[in-house]
Amino acid sequence: MSPAAFTWQSLRAALPALVGLGLIVLQGCAMSPNANPRDPWEPFNRQVASFNDGLDEVVVKPVATVYEHVTPPFVRTGVYNFFGNIADLWSLANNILQIKPKESVETFFRVGVNTTLGLAGLIDVATELRLERHKEDFGQTLGYWGVPTGPYVVLPLLGPSTLRDSLAVPVDSRGDVVAGMNDVAGRNALMTLRLVDLRATLLGAGKLLEAAALDKYSFTRDAYLQRRRGQVREEPGTSGAPSEERFDLPEPDKIPPAIQKPPP
Repeated sequence: MSPAAFTWQSLRAALPALVGLGLIVLQGCAMSPNANPRDPWEPFNRQVASFNDGLDEVVVKPVATVYEHVTPPFVRTGVYNFFGNIADLWSLANNILQIKPKESVETFFRVGVNTTLGLAGLIDVATELRLERHKEDFGQTLGYWGVPTGPYVVLPLLGPSTLRDSLAVPVDSRGDVVAGMNDVAGRNALMTLRLVDLRATLLGAGKLLEAAALDKYSFTRDAYLQRRRGQVREEPGTSGAPSEERFDLPEPDKIPPAIQKPPP
């Protein structure tokens, strides 16, 4: 077995344990009397965010920048569509788990159309046919069934999360078609390409954030939490947002205008 294969397999196998260990460490962290109820582990989270930012600055961002400069736009679009089509498979599973018949049917046909007519997903034919994409993950499924969001958490390497979403990470990992490939070389190449392509799509947003005189950590946290709340739209038997205990949003008058309406 090659070192690369060993690394990917070991990391994936250890992911549930790493997430669990991280949550135990967070539970043991001292909480100040004035701790933010949405972010009671803020000192620890800031340290992890700083580590992630340092790794991104040294490794991921430079590679993504080169990728953006040397890869033609139509190729990047094809790569983005390809991985989006693969992600739709897991979204389909979660739409079914949330008992959303309309979304499940549309997602099913999205995958079928893009896989066949769209050349394995390289061309997003389904969007042209007005088949809407319904992105869902297991964290959203848990929220749909009433599992509370819990406090904000920053995970090593994975970035912003919540207690609920952190517990969903191992399940999402198992539902990742790319990570489950048996072809080690192909799997590693695709996972690397997906990471670089995703980071390249965020280069523009990163420049805007760095140019603004803002606390990057607070901005990222509030934007992430508001976006996640919007993604968990409803729970069984209701037509509105889930009536769960919320730790994930600041008071309305404390939300920076720039993130009150985050992009979809």
